[in-house]
Amino acid sequence: MLGALGLDDTQEAAYRGLVRLGGTDQAGLARRLALGETAVATALRRLEEQGLAVRPRPGHWIPAPPGAALGALLTRQRRVLDDAERTAALLADAYRSEVAESAVHDLVEVVTGASAVSHRFLQLQMGAVEELCVLVTGTPVAVAPLENPVEDAAVARGVAYRVVLEREALALPGQRSELAVGLGRRQEVRLVDVVPTKLVVADRTLAMVPLSGHGSEPEALVVHASGILDLLMGLFERVWRKALPLRLGSGGELIENEPAGPDATDLRILALLLLGMTDASIAKQLRMGLRTVKRRVKGMMDLAGGTTRIQLGWYAYELGWITGPPPEAAQGAEPGTRVRPPGLRER
Repeated sequence: MLGALGLDDTQEAAYRGLVRLGGTDQAGLARRLALGETAVATALRRLEEQGLAVRPRPGHWIPAPPGAALGALLTRQRRVLDDAERTAALLADAYRSEVAESAVHDLVEVVTGASAVSHRFLQLQMGAVEELCVLVTGTPVAVAPLENPVEDAAVARGVAYRVVLEREALALPGQRSELAVGLGRRQEVRLVDVVPTKLVVADRTLAMVPLSGHGSEPEALVVHASGILDLLMGLFERVWRKALPLRLGSGGELIENEPAGPDATDLRILALLLLGMTDASIAKQLRMGLRTVKRRVKGMMDLAGGTTRIQLGWYAYELGWITGPPPEAAQGAEPGTRVRPPGLRER
């Protein structure tokens, strides 16, 4: 618990022992902790340097009061962390300024060699804060399923993984066990027959995609925030929407789910939205609460993978949810409304 203050396990145990005993000699503390006297002597000298232990007389040790001694260490550590935070902020500002002013060619970097590609892939994961979107093909070149040591740390700090797996990749050594672990950590994994390309996108600000070069060494492009990155993210979302979700069965087996879709009430709301009706008009027409209508529209946006109502309209047609306003929706529309392209509004 005191490792954050610079104490190792032996030093922390020695300090705790001194606090419990109130004071003792080196040999007595060694017996109490079941440790060698040499290790205890080293720990006591370190505690003395930190102001956590005092020798009032030769051979006898007493603890410094925890409230004052540990408080001083905490204050010192906070200053160090504050300085580090300010330095990180300055570096981040400098980096953003440099990226903003860089030429177009600086927005793309080429990584060559299996080791370099693998290292850059791990870097993308270590730097992610919110989300990693990954397309996995059945032919790994630089990174195999079990060669991802930083994934646990990324998940632990709250990074969400969305992974689309090519069906052929299920046969890769270790892939099924790795998927079971990921699904057990509530990662989202989907399956599709063919993935167009390997791809990883971190926080929608940095992406890595392979180059189909003719050389013997694998190569990859690292793409920074740009129109190219937006295209790659759009490619991922398109594949994601068409892929089948995977889940773990009761026996640990992988099960393919049918993709979630809107229910009958959602489709009626969607049809009325496509007619140009507002949320309030739909709520009145269907005798529903306005909040319920808004909640269902938001749910359809999440299912479709869109972030705006305009996207929802186009994705609904693309996913086959609706091909045109059903007759009952048209009959229930308010006078003067007319069918228009799938751009949805809220008023």
